[in-house]
Amino acid sequence: MVTDSKALVDKLWNYCNVLRDDGLSYGDYVEQLTYLLFLKMSEEQRQLGLPNIVPEGLDWPSLLKLSGEALEAHYIKILNELGTTDDMLGVIFRKAQNRIQDPAKLQRLIHDLINGETWMGLDVDIKGDAYEGLLERNAADTKSGAGQYFTPRALISAMVDVMQPTPDMRICDPACGTGGFFLAAYDYIIKHNPHLDRAQKQHLRSGAFTGWEIVENTARLCAMNMLLHGIETPESDSPIRLDDALRDDPGERFDLVLANPPFGKKSSVTIVNAEGKADKQNMTVVRDDFWASTSNKQLNFVQHMRTLLKIGGQCAVVVPDNVLFEGGAGETIRRKLLHECNVHTLLRLPTGIFYAQGVKANVLFFERKPGSETPWTKDLWIYDLRTNQHFTLKQNPLTRADLDDFVACYRPGAIGKREETERFKRFTYDELVARDKASLDIFWLRDESLEDTDNLPAPGIIAAEIVEDLEAALEEFRALAESLAEVGIDIDAVAE
Repeated sequence: MVTDSKALVDKLWNYCNVLRDDGLSYGDYVEQLTYLLFLKMSEEQRQLGLPNIVPEGLDWPSLLKLSGEALEAHYIKILNELGTTDDMLGVIFRKAQNRIQDPAKLQRLIHDLINGETWMGLDVDIKGDAYEGLLERNAADTKSGAGQYFTPRALISAMVDVMQPTPDMRICDPACGTGGFFLAAYDYIIKHNPHLDRAQKQHLRSGAFTGWEIVENTARLCAMNMLLHGIETPESDSPIRLDDALRDDPGERFDLVLANPPFGKKSSVTIVNAEGKADKQNMTVVRDDFWASTSNKQLNFVQHMRTLLKIGGQCAVVVPDNVLFEGGAGETIRRKLLHECNVHTLLRLPTGIFYAQGVKANVLFFERKPGSETPWTKDLWIYDLRTNQHFTLKQNPLTRADLDDFVACYRPGAIGKREETERFKRFTYDELVARDKASLDIFWLRDESLEDTDNLPAPGIIAAEIVEDLEAALEEFRALAESLAEVGIDIDAVAE
C-alpha cells in the first residue's frame, strides 16, 4: 500500500500519460478517476459493514468480473444509471460519460491502479492530499481551463487563518470550485479544537458547509474532494448545489462566507440568433436584495455575499481590481458596502499567483451589520502585497510564509489593536468616500525597480509579469468593447 500522498499522486499521474496518447486530457483523466475511486471506496465501506450505497450489479465487483468490450459497455451503463439521485452519489455521477476509448486501458486502470489500493484504509490526509495534488496538476495544465477553479492553497490558508472558523459555524462558498475553502476551514477547526463533542463532530462532517457550483464537472470534483477528506458520506444529501448562485436569494444565512468567484467580468447568456449564429448577450442581474443592477459578475457576487451573511457574519472574498474602482454600479455598491457593513481589511495580491493569467486581484474582508443611519465602516486597513513583490507559478510560487506578515498585521481576533507598518496602512471612512468614485484602488509604496536597476527581478519573472500585464490589459479592453456594444457603439465602424 502506498503511504505517501506524493507517491500516490505520481503513481496515478503516470498512468495519465499513457491515456493521453488516446487524446484524454488531464481533466478527463481526473474525472474518470473520480468515478472509479468512488465505486471502489463504496465497496470497501460495504465490506466494513456499512450501508451499501451503490446498487448491486452497478458496483465495483461487477466491474472486476468483466473485460474487453463487455467491461466498457457495463462501465457506461453504471455511469448512466448512478447519476439520477440528489445525494452525493447523484452529484458525482450526474451526466457522467466514459472518456477512455480503449477497453484494455480501462481494465488496467481498474485492476492495477484503483483495485491495487485499499482506499478506505489510507489516512484521510494521504488520500485527500493525493486528490488535491491531482486537482492542482490539472489546474496547472493551461489547456484544460481548470485553473480558474483553483485558488492558490497558500492564499486560502491565510484567509482561513485570519477568519478563524469555529466548530459551530455554518460556512458558505457560493462559487466553490473544487472545495479548497471548505477543506482549509475543516482542517483549521479540527486542528484548533481537539476536543469536539459528538454534536460538533456531526455538524462538522455534515451540515457545516454549503456550496454552489455552476459547472457540473467541477461540482463532482468538489464532492469527491470533500468525501476523500472525511466531510459528508456518499449517501449524504449533497452540500454542493449545482446552480448559478446569483440566480436568487436562497433564503439561508451563514456565519462565514469564503470565496473566490470565477474570473471574468460579465455575466452573460448565449443566445442563438435568427441566422443561427451563437451570440453572447450580457445579462444584468436584477434582485430586490441588491443595491444596484449590473452585468458585472464580480460586483454581483459581492452583493450576493452580503445577502448570504447573518448579522455579524464575516466574509472574505477574492475580487479583481475593477471592483475597487469601477464607476456607475461599482461606485454605488462600494458606498453602500462601506455604510452598511464594516469593511475593515483589503489585501492587495501580487500578480503571478493564479493559473488564470492576467488577474490583478485583492481579498476584501467585511462584516454584515444591522441597519444604521451612521456608516459601520470606520477604518479600512489595506495591506499591499503587490508592490515590489514578484511571483510566478513555477520559478517563484507564492507560499504560506509569504503571507505570514499579513496574518500578523491583521491581528486575528484583535483587529482593534492593529498598528501601521510600511505595507499596512489605515484609511478612514471619510477619506475613502471623498475619493473619486469612492475608489479603494489605493497605493502608497514606491516601485523600487523603477528607481534602481539593481533591484530588477530575474528575466523570467519580468517576462511572466509582462504576460500578466498584457492579459490584464486585454481583459479590460474586452470589457470596454462589451460596454460600448451595450450602448450601440460599433467598434469596427469607429476604427474605419
